[in-house]
Amino acid sequence: MKLSELAAALGCLLDGDGDTEIAGVRGMDEAGEGHLTFLANPKYAPKLKKTRASAVLAARPVPGIPTLISANPYHDLARALELFYQPPRPAPGIHPSAAIASSAKIGENASIGPFVAIADNVVIGRNAVLHPHVVIYEGAVIGDDVTLHSHSVVREFCRIGNRVILQNGVVAGGDGFGFAKRADGSHHKIVQSGVTVIEDDVEIQSLTSVDRASFGETRVKRGAKVDSLVQIGHGCVVGEDNIICSQTGLAGSSILEKNVLLAGQVGISGHLTIHEGAIVYAQSGIGGDVAPHSRVSGSPAFDASEWLRAITAFQKLPEMLRTIRDLKKKIEETEPKA
Repeated sequence: MKLSELAAALGCLLDGDGDTEIAGVRGMDEAGEGHLTFLANPKYAPKLKKTRASAVLAARPVPGIPTLISANPYHDLARALELFYQPPRPAPGIHPSAAIASSAKIGENASIGPFVAIADNVVIGRNAVLHPHVVIYEGAVIGDDVTLHSHSVVREFCRIGNRVILQNGVVAGGDGFGFAKRADGSHHKIVQSGVTVIEDDVEIQSLTSVDRASFGETRVKRGAKVDSLVQIGHGCVVGEDNIICSQTGLAGSSILEKNVLLAGQVGISGHLTIHEGAIVYAQSGIGGDVAPHSRVSGSPAFDASEWLRAITAFQKLPEMLRTIRDLKKKIEETEPKA
């Protein structure tokens, strides 16, 4: 593809030779002749002096190299990648080894792979792709254009929206962790009678669990993106366009409003609300509500700016302690003796 054609496809301005041939997209270090690279963060600009790429995607012209000028380079990078690579899509049809209940309804152009199991009264939408070894329990409803990767599971009566992607090993609607203690100290399982609902345009990465509710529902709202190895407990609500990074855990009945970002290894106590636009930095422990558009860090978490000052001081505590001891000793030496 010529660079001028790529510029037109992306709606970018072109600075430089439009006849440059582009065969793919690579990072600055890996790019060679025929590759488009990108500059989304200005701090990496010095690397462009060494790149062997044929062109660059950036917010402004880069001297010495043809440039696609974009108002949002990272977004246009994602769009450019789609022009050069699409994951393989299985052909429509049902593999002979799939086990599908007679009462299940399969939408047109769906692809049902080897050893898929679909139980009674399941509804699968149009253009759905179920890769090998996917399991759908009784009464589940799955929307259009859904992709379920191998070994993902949708449990009984749960609902999956349109254009949802569940990566390998995701469990939607596994039992919530609920037990009542008996008088003798043993535990009685609480039946998890609710469901999990995953709305449109959600993607959930590998080996993540979204538990069904004890009663009512656990809900992941439209456009949320959930990383691998995340635990979403029973009765939680994950808001629209949330980003939840790996190894985060949400205890039961946590509520996340719109556009919340949880970095990796965040732990959230149950029955609290993280309000719209809040950012929670990595390895934070959340024990109370988080205000709208705030940034918190630490465990227990508090304002991220204050946390940065506190953690800087924390590293100096041994030195400060020695100073205090020296001062105390000097004061004691200078005090008149009785």
